[in-house]
Amino acid sequence: MHNYRMPTPEAEAIVREWFERVWNEADETAIDRLLSPTAVAYGLPGAPIQGAEAFKPFAKGFRSAFPDLRIEVLRTATEGCLCAAHCRVSGTHRGEGLGFAATGREMAMEGMVFMRVEGGLIHEGWNSFDFLIMYQQLGVNPQLA
Repeated sequence: MHNYRMPTPEAEAIVREWFERVWNEADETAIDRLLSPTAVAYGLPGAPIQGAEAFKPFAKGFRSAFPDLRIEVLRTATEGCLCAAHCRVSGTHRGEGLGFAATGREMAMEGMVFMRVEGGLIHEGWNSFDFLIMYQQLGVNPQLA
């Protein structure tokens, strides 16, 4: 069993850097710098996603669907090596990275992620984002996407 209470003072900084570099700046090299090679991401389309190399296509596809993607970290809470981040995600659907033609519509959704950060790396992420509202705003049936 993992001791999630082990103090990790850099957990919040790593989580905030993750969203800024990987998502807002589209810096793919940040995935290698911040994500453990054995990390697991739960709760995303196609999840669980295991490791940095498997995460890159997901990030690239989502960013290509929303080239102006912006993720704002609204608040965080940290305990030990766990950091929870409440985020607002927005962008305009201008690409086919979701597997269907661009709609040109804007979307905005909120969600949360809990990340386990140790040794300066993200080892686990439990995501809960409202992808259904995203599909509704795009006018797409998620079962057909």
